[in-house]
Amino acid sequence: MTDIPWKKICCPVDLSEESRAALRVAADLSRRFGAELTLVHVDEGGAAGNGELARWKREAETTGAARVAAEETTGDPQTAIADYANARGFDLVVMGTHGRTGRAHALVGSVAESTVRQARCPVMVVHAEWGGLPR
Repeated sequence: MTDIPWKKICCPVDLSEESRAALRVAADLSRRFGAELTLVHVDEGGAAGNGELARWKREAETTGAARVAAEETTGDPQTAIADYANARGFDLVVMGTHGRTGRAHALVGSVAESTVRQARCPVMVVHAEWGGLPR
């Protein structure tokens, strides 16, 4: 069996607790595989989260991620995350989910679901309540 060469991991963060769960998993995978980890925040036209994003970058570094970058992109997260990952040739996207169902899901849509459908690389979706998260 051939090893999967996960060397570039993208972790979209919306600065929520759901994103923090994905950050922990992405940082752990980065450490295990010696992969570069890029945190990406999609600015939807509001206030940019650069200061907060820098804190998240430090958190990933202290968790043991091999190499961490933090970047901002713009647009609608429904398409911007997959576009970003596809354009930069990531091997894996690790992202959180808000876990909305029913009417809330139908009205708001699922960014994770859109990313799974549009990204050309595997997408790992982490639920914030998963008990196996590293602390």
